[in-house]
Amino acid sequence: MIRLIDTQLLDAVSREAQASPRRRKNRNLHPTDDFPAHRLLNAIEPDSYIAPHRHLDPRKDETMIVLRGSLGLVIFDDAGVVTQTALLAANGASCGVDIPHGTWHTLVAIEPATVFLEAKAGPYLALTPEERATWAPAEGDKAAAAFLEKLRGLFNA
Repeated sequence: MIRLIDTQLLDAVSREAQASPRRRKNRNLHPTDDFPAHRLLNAIEPDSYIAPHRHLDPRKDETMIVLRGSLGLVIFDDAGVVTQTALLAANGASCGVDIPHGTWHTLVAIEPATVFLEAKAGPYLALTPEERATWAPAEGDKAAAAFLEKLRGLFNA
């Protein structure tokens, strides 16, 4: 079945993100979690916190392209020091990124109703303890909101 990625779909997944307690929502384009190629839309709101993480599996490089809105990309070293930032915007100078496996990273939504397309190898694997940043708050931690504001401040948002 052909599925168009159109304004109606972007609006729908954005509404789902706005209604979600996590303030983000993905819409899988791949049929199952064990499918070899994962393609998904991610809608994210500015108050959604994605804890810094990495993917150690050499097959788990990630490619992300912003379709609507803008994201701040933050790259860290092993100690949690920010080593690189980039503003990714649908109509900006940079609209996407390819992140090699093993790279500590997170994203912050700069604009409401931001949606990006993500592609990486399947199957879905939950993050292992070694892939979670011990130097950053976990999602749901009381310190997460302050950490997110610090990250957003890197983009003057």
